[in-house]
Amino acid sequence: MTDRSSAKAHVTRARILEAARRELRRDPDSSLGDIAEAAGLARRTLYGHFAGRAALVHGLAADAGEAVRRASATVARTPTPDPMTALAHFVLTLWPIGDRYRTLIALAHCDLGPDRVDALLGPARDTVAGILAAGQRQGVFHTVVPPGPLSRALEAHVLALLDSVGSGRWTDDGTAAATAALITAGVGPDLATTTVHRLRPSR
Repeated sequence: MTDRSSAKAHVTRARILEAARRELRRDPDSSLGDIAEAAGLARRTLYGHFAGRAALVHGLAADAGEAVRRASATVARTPTPDPMTALAHFVLTLWPIGDRYRTLIALAHCDLGPDRVDALLGPARDTVAGILAAGQRQGVFHTVVPPGPLSRALEAHVLALLDSVGSGRWTDDGTAAATAALITAGVGPDLATTTVHRLRPSR
């Protein structure tokens, strides 16, 4: 494959995945024909890139996983003055990614399976567990629950909030979610609010 044809294939694949993300958010039961039409492509072109629905969902998961990995690495490299700020920064950084790929929340366990979900969320879980461990050592987070299980609890909490946004029951840009995450970790409401608003001063 030439560089030109490889670049064209990459663009087409990205176009299909973007259409899939939109269509599956609109209707999780969207067919491959619906997605091909939304992408402005013939169905055979879609099948040239993805053999079926499962392959398409795995393609979306791969894109989401890469976005999570990059965000987790960025947060890990960003100096923060304390674990509270680090946790708030992490939630604010991951929130738009979760919002963009929230369709996968509904599809994950039936279309991907638990092992793939674990691989997808692994970098984020490791980052949060590290932040929580540091905060527990410093006495800013409660120690009732160890870092690993507490990280999973925060994950479920944030995913539930994303689902509320996706269903139209709530509106948030991540500010309230980050504040709620700090409170769940054991930070007082006033300090949690102040910490998040230092990161989002204009809000």
